[in-house]
Amino acid sequence: MIKGIYETHIQVSNLEKAIAFYTQVLGLTIGHVEDERRVAFLYMPANDKTSMLGLWEETNNVHTRHFAFHCDKDFILHQAVDFLQNHKLQPYNFLKDGSVQPMVFSWMPAIAIYFNDPDGNSLEFLALLDGKPQPNLGVLSYEDWLAQSAS
Repeated sequence: MIKGIYETHIQVSNLEKAIAFYTQVLGLTIGHVEDERRVAFLYMPANDKTSMLGLWEETNNVHTRHFAFHCDKDFILHQAVDFLQNHKLQPYNFLKDGSVQPMVFSWMPAIAIYFNDPDGNSLEFLALLDGKPQPNLGVLSYEDWLAQSAS
């Protein structure tokens, strides 16, 4: 089911300085930056897309704890929700809109479903999707992703 950790996230005090350090010093590559949420996603190793580091600017000392586990797409689409519910865990999508259907991040592209561990840490099952990134599509359902990718 789980193939490894796909991403982990850390807090930083200044997003721009952290991006500069991780890209210029450590050689990671920017995958996506969201200024309004003050977060950057960096690929490790550079442009490989096999793992990612999230940098979250936190000025009020709130701890961001999030890990994404790399899984098969079929597991996420057909088994993950039942698996989580059978283990008395509440799945939720990125939008936290009450739906338990996995969502696609079109900028990667990847499909994911979220849940929390007993300590409240945010966990995610994630699978990379075939196709080219389409950041303009935002976060959408898998069915909408397939429709948009076909056109």
